[in-house]
Amino acid sequence: MQITNQFGVAQPLEAVWDFFGDVPQVAACLPGTELTTDLGDDRFGGTVSIGLGPIKLDFDGGAEITHRDAQARTISVAASGSDRKGRGEATLTLDASLAPAEDGTTVDVAMDLQLSGAAAQFGRGLASDITAVLLNDFAANVQNRLAAVATGRDPDQVSQAQAAGGVAIGVRAARMGLARVVRRFVLPYRPEAV
Repeated sequence: MQITNQFGVAQPLEAVWDFFGDVPQVAACLPGTELTTDLGDDRFGGTVSIGLGPIKLDFDGGAEITHRDAQARTISVAASGSDRKGRGEATLTLDASLAPAEDGTTVDVAMDLQLSGAAAQFGRGLASDITAVLLNDFAANVQNRLAAVATGRDPDQVSQAQAAGGVAIGVRAARMGLARVVRRFVLPYRPEAV
């Protein structure tokens, strides 16, 4: 499933690019993600935990930076993992590009997420909405950590990304799904005002 997102960061392009080059800092912004091993050569081992209601998936896996272009300010990551209980697998390719903006930096993210097993039972729409919620949380966490660096504070003292799960994520994802249905089916048939 293809998912795209764009967000702004109120920091200069160079600072944001340097931040994206620090994989542990970036991982600290991803809800439910924990790096456990630096394998060298831009490869990392870690875990991702996602829960929604009674379903909780804990993936062990790894990620590798497959492309980094400092001139174009683009970075690509390939990641994969297997659920610890053997209930599914996930693979992800992520491409991010940074560009200067009037008020800082614009970050464009394109992801291709493939799920199998129990993870795939979320359904394409719900999985897409949950991922969009997580990307929005990621954007807010990036901004908070970069703001801490800009003001001389230790970014590790900024609250860490919360676990990816719980009722709040489900409610936010359901709201996104409902808004999508309204935009698709209800708004086109709205009667004109007389």
